[in-house]
Amino acid sequence: MRIIEVHGRLSVSRILVGERFQNIKKYIEPRKTVIITDRNVYRHYAGDFPSSKSILLQSGEPSKTLETVQRIYRELLNRGADRSSFILGIGGGVVCDIAGFAASTYMRGVKYGFVSTSLLSQVDASVGGKNGVNFEGYKNIVGVFNQPEFVICDPRLLRTLPRKEVFNGFAEVIKQGLIGDPELLKILEDQTEQALALETKLMTRIIHDAVQVKAAIVREDEREAGRRKLLNFGHTLAHGLEKVYRLSHGQAVSVGMIFALRLSLKKGILKSEGVLERLARLLRRFHLPTSLRKDLRPVFAAMAKDKKRTGEVIDFVLLGDIGRPCLHQIPLSSLEEECLDLYQPS
Repeated sequence: MRIIEVHGRLSVSRILVGERFQNIKKYIEPRKTVIITDRNVYRHYAGDFPSSKSILLQSGEPSKTLETVQRIYRELLNRGADRSSFILGIGGGVVCDIAGFAASTYMRGVKYGFVSTSLLSQVDASVGGKNGVNFEGYKNIVGVFNQPEFVICDPRLLRTLPRKEVFNGFAEVIKQGLIGDPELLKILEDQTEQALALETKLMTRIIHDAVQVKAAIVREDEREAGRRKLLNFGHTLAHGLEKVYRLSHGQAVSVGMIFALRLSLKKGILKSEGVLERLARLLRRFHLPTSLRKDLRPVFAAMAKDKKRTGEVIDFVLLGDIGRPCLHQIPLSSLEEECLDLYQPS
């Protein structure tokens, strides 16, 4: 097991990469714990759950709403949960976001932790203390910053994931490599088949290295006042694609990263097209799209309401080279003019 610590403003979060789910009782008091999970995870792993009360959610992004959180509040009250209670989210990114948000706001905040069951969650959603829900189709528009006590990232849990979700997770791993770890990118290129086979030893290394990139940035900027925005590489366009065309997060980020590199080239920030070609090859090897047959104009309209908007400009993360991300602002008034020609439908 490898341990990464994220020091937040009020607490320290421990990311336990390689720890087994079956060891969860070492980290909680089952009698004081309420589990939040979804029906798919419960179906696969209920036999390994601690003897705690469970709240079951419907699986998937449609559950990530304030209505779901209200239901959790009611169930916590009905079960007598108080400020000494502990919330344990067991699931992927949706469960972790909902559980973290509910825990952070119930009775003004109770302690919580995660057992992260998807690759996307292990390398991104469960790490860093961002918790939130969607509102009227806009991703994570209601939320808080609050660190979990711990996150268990057990690579063995990934074996029950649908293959599409494995590919989604690798989009975020590739992003972490691009913005902060060239060696991680090389591992993905050299050992693609082993990674896609989810070999435990290799995946422990990959998850650890990806989390290290995010943790290093979060330590400097927990509340996304500056440097943490760099983690949004590929996400400015991606969130619009998710809202308008219902793409999965990994698919949208994949297309968004290609778009961001094209914008980087257009602005003269990235000097070599070789980085773009290298990224496109790698994304295809992990069964991720590099373009889509979609009209971007409604996506630009959706982006105008994204969290990354500041006044009349919106933040894009661009790349000067692998490991050298930077922020670039584009006025909303010229977004379509600046960016529409960069999109190349397949």
